[in-house]
Amino acid sequence: MRQNPTETLRRVLPKVREVLHGASMEMQLTAAVSFLTILQEDSMSVHTYAHSFLHVILLHLEHRDTGVSNAWLETLLSAIEVLPKDVLRHEILNPLVSKAQLSQTVQSRLVSCKILGKLTNKFDAHSIKRELLPLVKSLCQDVEYEVRSCMCRQLENIAQGIGTELTKSVVLPELLELSRDESSSVRLAAFETLVNMLDIFDTDDRSQTILPLVKTFCEKSFKADESILISLSFHLGKLCHGLYGIFTPDQHLRFLEFYKKLCTLGLQQENGHNENQIPSQILEQEKKYTSVRKNCAYNFPAMIVFVDPKNFHMELYSTFFCLCHDPEVPVRYTIAICFYEVSKLLNSGVYLIHKELITLLQDESLEVLDALINHLPEILELMTTGGESSVQENKLSSLPDLIPALTAAEQRAAASLKWRTHEKLLQKYACLPHIISSDQIYYRFLQRMFTIVMTNNVLPVQRAASRTLCIFLRYNRKQEQRHEVIQKLIEQLGQGKSYWNRLRFLDTCEFIIEIFSKSFFCKYFFVPAIELSHDPVANVRMKLCYLLPKVKSALKIPADMHLLQQLEMCVRKLLCQEKDKDVLAIVKKTVLELDRMEMSMDAFQKKIYEQDLLDQEKEREELLFLEMEHLEKEKHQNDGRPSSDKMFDKKRRDSKTPTQSLPKNISISVPGPSSSTPSTSKEIKKSKLIRSQSFNNQGFHAKYGNLDKCASKSSLPGHTPVSGLLRTAVLSLTDDSFWTRNASSNSVPGSFSPNPPLPSTSRGTGTTADSKGSGSKDAQPRKATLKSRKSNP
Repeated sequence: MRQNPTETLRRVLPKVREVLHGASMEMQLTAAVSFLTILQEDSMSVHTYAHSFLHVILLHLEHRDTGVSNAWLETLLSAIEVLPKDVLRHEILNPLVSKAQLSQTVQSRLVSCKILGKLTNKFDAHSIKRELLPLVKSLCQDVEYEVRSCMCRQLENIAQGIGTELTKSVVLPELLELSRDESSSVRLAAFETLVNMLDIFDTDDRSQTILPLVKTFCEKSFKADESILISLSFHLGKLCHGLYGIFTPDQHLRFLEFYKKLCTLGLQQENGHNENQIPSQILEQEKKYTSVRKNCAYNFPAMIVFVDPKNFHMELYSTFFCLCHDPEVPVRYTIAICFYEVSKLLNSGVYLIHKELITLLQDESLEVLDALINHLPEILELMTTGGESSVQENKLSSLPDLIPALTAAEQRAAASLKWRTHEKLLQKYACLPHIISSDQIYYRFLQRMFTIVMTNNVLPVQRAASRTLCIFLRYNRKQEQRHEVIQKLIEQLGQGKSYWNRLRFLDTCEFIIEIFSKSFFCKYFFVPAIELSHDPVANVRMKLCYLLPKVKSALKIPADMHLLQQLEMCVRKLLCQEKDKDVLAIVKKTVLELDRMEMSMDAFQKKIYEQDLLDQEKEREELLFLEMEHLEKEKHQNDGRPSSDKMFDKKRRDSKTPTQSLPKNISISVPGPSSSTPSTSKEIKKSKLIRSQSFNNQGFHAKYGNLDKCASKSSLPGHTPVSGLLRTAVLSLTDDSFWTRNASSNSVPGSFSPNPPLPSTSRGTGTTADSKGSGSKDAQPRKATLKSRKSNP
């Protein structure tokens, strides 16, 4: 049909018709799918399709196999969407009158019900009332309950086609009659259809007709089949929304009590017997009860709206407690998914469910933990910032319970085989600098991240821990702790005995470039990274080559001209001395990329300027952390107590100065603590700190937008249009654009000047290859078997 439709219709389609008469089930299914594909691809006109294929489809609608019949029915229903009215009337509607009669088979009448539901969207209300509604009424009163149930589920589509007036006069009476049907499946279909049609009915219909029916349905549900109870519990949210405002106080209370009863359904029957001793029918009943409680957990946010969040503690807290402690995992899993919605609805009362958050974090099932951590940063943000000042002390005093729960959750995830849950949890821990103090992170989480990077065997988990470690380092406020972490990264990763650790060091360098300022990377990590060009393992040298373009983009000219020369010397040595053919090929490709970076100045000048502003923000915030540390020390000496980290976090969150408001001629010379300012009084430092806080509003927040933005910006070309890698570096100094930087670019910010300097950052340090031993993963200076290590999915 795609290549030669005319000849296919003339010569092939007649053969297909002949074969389909006695074809097997597989051929019938394939033909139905093929006919549907031809329709969806619009390879012919609608009239041609109707003339050639419609008769074949209608012929096989009543195939004896249900699967084949449903496949042809799906094709026909899709064709009804595009066929013109005249074709529908003559080819489908007219034969449908006879196919829907009681004399036809049950399968034929079931197909007629579904076709009627689709045809109502193609005709006007008058035609539907005259030609379709008599068939609808006939099928709603069919002798077979399957037909009545199927027709009942199509009444929603029919109501949308005939309008509100005809729905109230024709469809609603049929629904009310079907809701009293002797068959439970028909009553269930009628109830679900009524719930889905609540928006169509006005307030009078809801209060006088629908509400009594729902009330009766709820009262009789416990005596009827449990399947009705499952459906009722699933649609409670829609009922609350659709009937909101028409309940009397007594009805409101009774409906709420009914919901509470469903939330504990089946728990009272527990008797501690072994499941092997319980009859199969009782086990099946308990599974249905579990489904009911799961549906109640799904509808819990809607019930909070129903009772008003202000009444949560009195009306629904005990129910929420039971759902969070339910013995069945599916129930706790569902309430964990809804936990974020519940937190948002409670707003100022979110502190009420802090204990339940701890409970779910400590849940023995990792499925529950995995569902909870999807919105863990937002939940923790609400826990620490939501609420009135009168309850602030209650929230802050409960935070110590949070830290052991988070550490225990990570340990359980690490001990399991579900490494994806572990990876996700480590990624979400990046929000902790916004939640708890720097010291708490340093003593309870930072060392654990470092251990995971060093010892874990799953690459995505290691990378997630490495990135979170860099974020912890970024927002650490004590210079001594920062220097300790930096030194451990360089010595135990960058200069480690295992080549796998040295690969992870290069990953960490990539995250450092993304998260920190350019000056920070050049100050501490440039030289240790470049020294890995002498690594005895080819995989390490290869990974370094991939990182070199980002390394070059972190350099500032002319301040970092000596680092640029070291970079050029490193690449020259790789070009001249590299013996591994794979590494050499990557080196040559990297040289071309490094040389092309100078061509990006004109095309991306505006983007590079924006990237500079982001980098300036990072530098200013790094300086701000150091100034804050000095102010804390002074206040501790003067007042005998340190200032609160939480107050500083609040000031940073409340800052409203956007990045884009910075003028293009802004000066980026930020005096550090070693600046030769005449006045060093405490008041001047505080005023300078307040001015600096305007740059911290995007430093960190619940969505981590700045980090993601920095990540996207870091892939842009380098800042300076340096000349080709193998050209003389001095020629680049003639470009006037290099001198657009402020004089502050000529020196590295003093906020990270070590006391004393780290030995691993010395510019005179020898190559790392000389100091490496024969570790477990690089016992011989040879290329590793795999160029990159991947985790077992």
